[in-house]
Amino acid sequence: MKTWVCDSGQKLEIFIPFLGKYRPLTGRCCQTCTPRSWDGFYHAQLSSLGFRSAAQVTEEDTRYRGWLVRRLCCFLAVWNWKVPADTPGDLPERVCRSKRVQDVAAGQACGSRGDSECHRQWKEKALEVLAGIQAPLCLPVLRLCSWALLRLLSRLFLNVQLHRGQLEMVLRAARTPGVPLVFLSTHKSRLDGLLLSFLLFSQGLGVPRVTVGSLTCSPRLRALLGCLGGVFLPTRMEQKSNGQDGGLPGAVLASYVEEVLRSQQPLLIFLEEPCAPRRLSAPAREWLAPVYRAVRDGAVPDVLLVPVGIAYDLAPDGFHGDGAHGAQPLGLGTCLWAACRALRRRLGCARVDFAQPFSLQEFVAKNLSRRSSTGKPLDQLLLPTILGMHQLHSKRAEAESPDPGTAASLEAEEEMMVTKLGLHALSGKGVCWGGQAEANERLSLLADGVACSAVMAVGITSALLLHKHREGVLLSRLMSDFAWLLEETLLRQRDVGFSGQLRALVQHSLALLGARVTLYRLAPPGDILVVPEASAEAWWELGHHSMALLPVFASEAVGACAIRALLLELLPFLGAAACPSSITLSQDELHRKTLALLRLLPPSLLGFQPCQPLEHQCQDVLDKLILCGLLEAEELESERWLCDLSPRPFGKRQPWAEVDFTDSDSDSEATICKRCFKLREPEGSPGLLLFLCRLLSPVLGTYARAVAFLEQPSWPQ
Repeated sequence: MKTWVCDSGQKLEIFIPFLGKYRPLTGRCCQTCTPRSWDGFYHAQLSSLGFRSAAQVTEEDTRYRGWLVRRLCCFLAVWNWKVPADTPGDLPERVCRSKRVQDVAAGQACGSRGDSECHRQWKEKALEVLAGIQAPLCLPVLRLCSWALLRLLSRLFLNVQLHRGQLEMVLRAARTPGVPLVFLSTHKSRLDGLLLSFLLFSQGLGVPRVTVGSLTCSPRLRALLGCLGGVFLPTRMEQKSNGQDGGLPGAVLASYVEEVLRSQQPLLIFLEEPCAPRRLSAPAREWLAPVYRAVRDGAVPDVLLVPVGIAYDLAPDGFHGDGAHGAQPLGLGTCLWAACRALRRRLGCARVDFAQPFSLQEFVAKNLSRRSSTGKPLDQLLLPTILGMHQLHSKRAEAESPDPGTAASLEAEEEMMVTKLGLHALSGKGVCWGGQAEANERLSLLADGVACSAVMAVGITSALLLHKHREGVLLSRLMSDFAWLLEETLLRQRDVGFSGQLRALVQHSLALLGARVTLYRLAPPGDILVVPEASAEAWWELGHHSMALLPVFASEAVGACAIRALLLELLPFLGAAACPSSITLSQDELHRKTLALLRLLPPSLLGFQPCQPLEHQCQDVLDKLILCGLLEAEELESERWLCDLSPRPFGKRQPWAEVDFTDSDSDSEATICKRCFKLREPEGSPGLLLFLCRLLSPVLGTYARAVAFLEQPSWPQ
């Protein structure tokens, strides 16, 4: 902390956490679902290794030195990058000989034709499907495009930040013998695939196979992406048994994924679409299912999953580029024209974060054991372990249970595990309060997904302009609120993707927002008035940027909305001069409102863990409200007598005489004291309750409009 005096004479305290030795630890895996992976590939010293910009290449990144090397360092560095693993040369023969493809071919009748003719036709169809999925890597084209992309990234962004500690953690996981890596990434832009492929290639992790998803490409662009490592779903993947080759595309896809994992090539799967964030997409399910089958069937001993978070100041696609093409395929010329248009303006900074790798086999085993123990009483779960009869009990349960190898049970289990895995990797919560000691106590509630994504400066500024200063604000006040929101973000164990002086950061974010804000210089005070544009487009763009803060303050926002709902119910009974500190709220009512909101809102939107029960989430929301200072527990008279050991006047009845030391359950619910809380205004955070409510108000407003539309008497059928 240090003091800075602005032009108007106001003193501001600037919080610069980037230069200190304490930094939030983000991206740890879930200790509930993957406890053994918690200590794997991780060391506390990795967080102090600092950052590097992947878009800046110097002669230090090459094996040569000199004046000419400094001019050609980008080309020399790209040419020296290694490809540790590549697709085997006999991949088509391996796919055609796989058991899945052979079973599909044997299950179809060939009519009157001979077996050799039928086998030849099935092999041609399988090779045709495989050619539509992937293409062999072309190393000269790959290196040339990597060099061009390096030059493009250096022009588009000020820097592309990589954490050296996270990178070292992934490199340690890549050196595990016989275990491939699968990267599960969020999707913010159409540039994400090329960006992550370039980063992994440049950092010595090999050329990943990147899933393209639902993007419709022209034949030329599809061929170019295939040479660079792009893989596509089969065109007839969703067609069932209408034709003769109904199950062939799925069998070829599963066999191809098995071969990619056996050769230890990295596989990159995008869990969402840019136009539908924080929702597991259908192509992601199609790609996760073969990975799960490969581990379940023993094709590979295990798979290490690495969640990836991407954050931009401004996404390269803009805000209307996703749906601009519609059903028209995206062509190579369109991509080149979009790159030329993007070079006209700077997009700020970009940040790529890698979470802690975790074992897919452990994740599956933990979830299956939790599912088998659901609904059983505690004596059946604990007594066999306590008495040393756990193995006998498990064998008896396996004998009494139905056969788990049936097709229906395997299909249901696969669908459940793929959904849990995708949502778990997409909806990381990763939020803790306080210092390192308290963070270690709460790390069991951390998840592994978007919790590792950094918060950018544009997101913080947009949230302040939209939810706190919609009518306008002075630059000095905006800087003070920026420092406050930055400190609150870091206290919740979330990292940020920027550093520098406070005034430069705010001015940088305002410059990137461009025409959505207007700046007026005030002559007498020497300050600047910042006024956001009062239009639906401006509010939509600011809301798009500020959504990055919703997972950070999700628990507090849900609790603030629950408080607001209770205050609206109490409003008719409150006087005109009611002070907020005089309002007392019941814990049961808060719990009921919070539980209703958590059941209404999807966990992936709020960033909550799917493996955490709703009751635990409700208690976590209440704890966060107390920690941030919005609620204060009211001390009842009976509780004060039980815990107060200070000297008091002698009386006939001693305080400990009221304590019941018996082990009886005769107390009714009426005699149990209800816990209550008083509403407070946190010191140093004025308007926090209103800010948290507004942070979640766009989502709740959408639900309210949907309900109002459905309640109309004559809505279209």
